[in-house]
Amino acid sequence: MNKITIGVIGAGRIGKLHTGNIVKHLPQFYIKTIADPQIDEAWATSKGIPNITRDVNAIFQDEQIQAVVICSPSPQHAPQIIEAARAGKHIFCEKPISTDIDLIKTALQEVKKTGVKLQIGFNRRFDPNFAKIKTMLQENNIGTPHLLRITSRDPKIPPTEFLKTSGGMFIDMTIHDFDMARFLMNSEIDEIYASANVLINPVFQECDDIDTAVINLKFANGTLGVIDNSRQAVYGYDQRVEVFGSHGAVHADNNKPTNTTLSTNDGIISEKPLYYFLERYEESFVAELAAFYHCMANNTEPAVTGEDGLRSVIVSMAAEQSRRENRPVKIDYEKWSN
Repeated sequence: MNKITIGVIGAGRIGKLHTGNIVKHLPQFYIKTIADPQIDEAWATSKGIPNITRDVNAIFQDEQIQAVVICSPSPQHAPQIIEAARAGKHIFCEKPISTDIDLIKTALQEVKKTGVKLQIGFNRRFDPNFAKIKTMLQENNIGTPHLLRITSRDPKIPPTEFLKTSGGMFIDMTIHDFDMARFLMNSEIDEIYASANVLINPVFQECDDIDTAVINLKFANGTLGVIDNSRQAVYGYDQRVEVFGSHGAVHADNNKPTNTTLSTNDGIISEKPLYYFLERYEESFVAELAAFYHCMANNTEPAVTGEDGLRSVIVSMAAEQSRRENRPVKIDYEKWSN
């Protein structure tokens, strides 16, 4: 196995997660440098990272670094994709690429021009449960899909400071569900109708955001879909998917610490879902980086492309337009992209 030398940009929660997974589970990568303006040097040293810097340019300028893992705040994603591409480095980037469509297009054009790989961090595609649903749909186990239902509810609301810069629930949270919908149905979302409200905490209203939503989808292939979102499920991280089709249905339930169920005269008790995304999607975070290595090592198309990242942002923006105008919105991807 040929090791690929990488640099990690951003050492917040997701940057620390990816770094820890690489060190522990992915020996095919060698992390030479990690960069963050507010780097926790003690943490980085504990992971055995030889070069710790506050200047991201140290990564772009290092000819030994072949690829970057971008985990910085969202507004920095597209500019850093552009810089990495110009430096000839392959790129794994967390979502979203940007909330500016023109900037996304510029970044994707730079990637295409330089010929580097770009994979976007929609990790849920790599979850074993959802991947199994995808396989069953490809094998026609339930016939023609008619209905898709995705439930995605966070266990607690994000910090206020985060909400002020998140871009809103659709671009921050639901974007994962939009990508999952496109992935499972193998069809573009043609029309969207988002109904949303502030039902949990007035801080969302103060941030011009929402905390609860039901989103109806129409796909180009005729399938219908429903996504329901909440920023606060008091019982844990609620992540479920069901596809109903002409020959049956397939359903993925929540992951729990164990599948143990206690049945007594008083009732039936089972465990709550795993608490949050770090626990629920642990396997998928490792698998998506393994896929990133595979596409570089074998010169294949990334599993989640920049175009996938662009289209999920477009759907998120259409959802925001729909909820503000209280009407269904037809999604013309070419119009949004021009």
